[in-house]
Amino acid sequence: MADITKTRSLRSPKIAVLPVFAIVTALGLAGCTTSNTSDAIIRIDKAQGSQENIASLTSVINANPKDPEGYNVRGSAYGRGGDFRQALNDFNTALQLNPRFYQAYANRALVYRNMGQQQQAIQDYSTALQINPNYDVALIGRGNVYRTAGQDDAAFNDFNKAIQNGTTDGRAYHNRGLIYQKRNQQDKAIDDFSKAISLSPNAPEPYNGRGISYIALNDDDNAFADFNHAIELNGNVAESWANQALVYERRGEKDKAARSYRHAIGLDPKYQPAKDGLARVGAATTG
Repeated sequence: MADITKTRSLRSPKIAVLPVFAIVTALGLAGCTTSNTSDAIIRIDKAQGSQENIASLTSVINANPKDPEGYNVRGSAYGRGGDFRQALNDFNTALQLNPRFYQAYANRALVYRNMGQQQQAIQDYSTALQINPNYDVALIGRGNVYRTAGQDDAAFNDFNKAIQNGTTDGRAYHNRGLIYQKRNQQDKAIDDFSKAISLSPNAPEPYNGRGISYIALNDDDNAFADFNHAIELNGNVAESWANQALVYERRGEKDKAARSYRHAIGLDPKYQPAKDGLARVGAATTG
């Protein structure tokens, strides 16, 4: 469960394939919805929800049935295992035992988000923040709900507060960077993505985000380096391959672009930026 408690070089010459801002907007918005670093989804780990693991956690609860922490931990395991209903039951019990258990509110909010119940998620994050106004997990989580709903100002305020409070969670910088990017404040976005990278160097998403902002500044060399590094970190992210393809496309290397777009579609057949890119270059390629 993503948030359970826990230089620029010389610029390349621009090749006019499409208006830069139009492409960047399309890719940037797609990045907003697909970035795992933004913790919009729970990464399912069936081992967490295995009978053996749940049985072990249940024995702890049976030994201390009035301890809300036991239910919070088991609820987290259920959530990571994909059993959201059981997770909700455990978080509900934890909160009945301790109505000021702000971590459990944030954990329940994440489950609600994954169930598509965004208003309930906002309510739970807000309750957690009423109890602990500086809880960065809830600020980042609520900010992401706002951002995916298009409420960029509210989202920006939450990410900004987490950053002002000194969070070491790279997601705050990454997601604030996405908003700067959407506002076409690319230098600020690059600064935020770079900070996110320093805090989470193994996450591909900030490299993709920073690369898109480099493209908006016609800095294709740095963009290409970032996209390639994102692929090195995780070769199964469609966004990374589509972004790499875009640089090939802007360089006029249409065969290479088509191959990368096709690879992105193979990873995610519904990834629209890759489908659109392949449609642009497909007619000019032979394979």
